[in-house]
Amino acid sequence: MTTEISEKDVAHNLAMKALKEEQDRKVAEAKPSGGLLMVHTGDGKGKSTSAFGMAIRALGWGHSVAIVQFIKGNWETGEHRFFQLMRDQIQFHVMGEGFTWDTQDRSRDIAVAEKGWETVKTLLADPSLNLLVLDELNVAIHYEYLNITTVLNDLKARSPHLHISITGRDAHPDLIAAADLVSEIKPIKHPFDKGIMAQAGVDY
Repeated sequence: MTTEISEKDVAHNLAMKALKEEQDRKVAEAKPSGGLLMVHTGDGKGKSTSAFGMAIRALGWGHSVAIVQFIKGNWETGEHRFFQLMRDQIQFHVMGEGFTWDTQDRSRDIAVAEKGWETVKTLLADPSLNLLVLDELNVAIHYEYLNITTVLNDLKARSPHLHISITGRDAHPDLIAAADLVSEIKPIKHPFDKGIMAQAGVDY
């Protein structure tokens, strides 16, 4: 039985060959680097979820991971429950007291954020750490609870192999400029817009 190859199949084969050659060239030219600075921002849902997925990926390779949460209060979440099962590989610090609309106290929010950043500075200098997730740090900077210049200077002085993943909407332009990777998550639809409440295992 003879199988005829269509023009579309031939064109696809040629396009994939060209794509592979280009990809192979880029891989061959790529160079190893030290720790990356990564930012996940935007108004859509999934910024923290992406960073936590990266943490799971690092744990899968036996890497040492730390997570510091700003803004969010000390409420029970699925990610916190999960990461507690790997306490020998991960540190999880909740440094917020609740969302800004919950606390309604700017001075208190600043004090809590500054205390959280002191914890971050200790982790930045830890040579055993491979990945540090700074959850909702963008929000703390946006509300000027933390000084962007101080944050950037401390990040630059980190252990050279340490990867940093920062989440939160309204990422500061200077942080975006300094980052190696920036992803923006845009909202298309969200169940809360239809009055559907947040659900354990999906939203937290």
